[in-house]
Amino acid sequence: MPGGATPAPQAPTLLPPSVGWRPPPVQRRRPEDDVTAGVFRAHWMTIPIQVVAVTLVFVALAGPILNSFGYAWVVVMTVAVVFGTLAYALPTWWYGTFGLREDHLVVHSGLVLRGSREVPLSRLQAVDVVRPLFMQVFGLAELRIEMAGGDGSAIRLRCLHRPLAERMRVAILAHAAGLPGRSPEAPEWPFYRLPFVLLLGALTFRVPILLSFIVLLMLATAGVVFVEFGVVGAILPLTLGLLRHFWGPLTRYTDYYASLSSDGLRLRYGMFQRRMQTVPPGRVQAVRVVEPLLWRALGVARVEANVAGYAGARQGDSATLLPVAPRRTAFALVNELFPESEAAYVPLVPNRSPVPSMVGVDERLFVSTRGLFCTVTEVVPVERVQAARLVAGPLSRFTGRVTVDVDTPPGPVRAEAPGREAGEARRFLDALVEYGRRARVPSAGTERWATRATLTRRPGPAGSGRPTFERPDGGADTFQENGRTDTADTSVESGTEGTGDTPGR
Repeated sequence: MPGGATPAPQAPTLLPPSVGWRPPPVQRRRPEDDVTAGVFRAHWMTIPIQVVAVTLVFVALAGPILNSFGYAWVVVMTVAVVFGTLAYALPTWWYGTFGLREDHLVVHSGLVLRGSREVPLSRLQAVDVVRPLFMQVFGLAELRIEMAGGDGSAIRLRCLHRPLAERMRVAILAHAAGLPGRSPEAPEWPFYRLPFVLLLGALTFRVPILLSFIVLLMLATAGVVFVEFGVVGAILPLTLGLLRHFWGPLTRYTDYYASLSSDGLRLRYGMFQRRMQTVPPGRVQAVRVVEPLLWRALGVARVEANVAGYAGARQGDSATLLPVAPRRTAFALVNELFPESEAAYVPLVPNRSPVPSMVGVDERLFVSTRGLFCTVTEVVPVERVQAARLVAGPLSRFTGRVTVDVDTPPGPVRAEAPGREAGEARRFLDALVEYGRRARVPSAGTERWATRATLTRRPGPAGSGRPTFERPDGGADTFQENGRTDTADTSVESGTEGTGDTPGR
């Protein structure tokens, strides 16, 4: 090219699907498969399940007390509990209905205290189909719908017939995307399937697991050789720890399969509790790639994310996007989650401190890498940064080092760049604020991702430093700011005062 310039690298894409894979044949919908109209209830099996559960609890707790009055009392009271529970469970099941009304999900619940909830599906954050082992036996499933609004906004439709739960998931995603509820399920393309051998080896090949297993063998050997039963007090917590940190992830992520579709990222996994998780486009706010010390020898990593909508314990359960994957596949998923960006090509600047770390920012992404034994790479799109600040403690002010702290929605990712010189950190902060202002587009939110207009970024007037966003019809998007009309450009400065010029790259 003239001037010796090299072309900008193109971000690899994993679509269309891999060679040899064919999409499933399109199946015609039957009239009874339409869930966009009508009223639905949980499966009738919930009634005998509740009756049996309450009866067993009553017999276990009150049975020994009533046994002193004779078996007749136990039988009479048990029959009374059975009919009383049935009298409550049957109308509760009948009045507990749900259904779709245009682009809203309407849920009615309660018997004595009636409740009605109408939820706009445009605020959908994630849809999960969960099948615990008990529900798998009876062919049931639970539909979990995460909405914007915090921990109390989630909707859980329990004990649904599995085909009904899956059809309802497809209709809800279609409504959330701005499509008719009768639209067929979006096709998907395979992305990654986790081999069981790799999962087993990666969970074993961790320093805490290996050390705990070695200590457990030493204690068990010492107890047998010296006939010392006191070692049981140390063996028991070690065994429980291994069950939690080894057996728990092993059963959770068995048969892990990730695929891509126009509805977002689809994840299927679980041994005793099967789960199908669908994360719509734009719901992933930040991503981190974790590479423990021993995993780097295997060339594998773990991908975790801050997903909007999940709160509390559900955030931790749904934060892992890839439990174990080759490093190349992990960063390929980052590129798919944040289109039109390439995390590998963001220029990183190392710090000058004993603990190594690197940080970089461009028009799309903020990337930081830190960690001596466990390398953590955190990626945050600049338009989704909620706040950016410079943090300096007493020791940091004495050494002249500060930390660039970037806030994101709740989750495992907390991007920061520690140990930077004050002037360098200020330049990074100013660049992050300026890029974030340019990247934010008011009409390009995550709602209605299948029908919203795609804005085209055009260079602004000479010397203005502001881009113009044009609609497909050729018009320019404008908005009102401080009493004047301006081009589509937000002015949120992410928690800092003033902006400087973007540093040269």
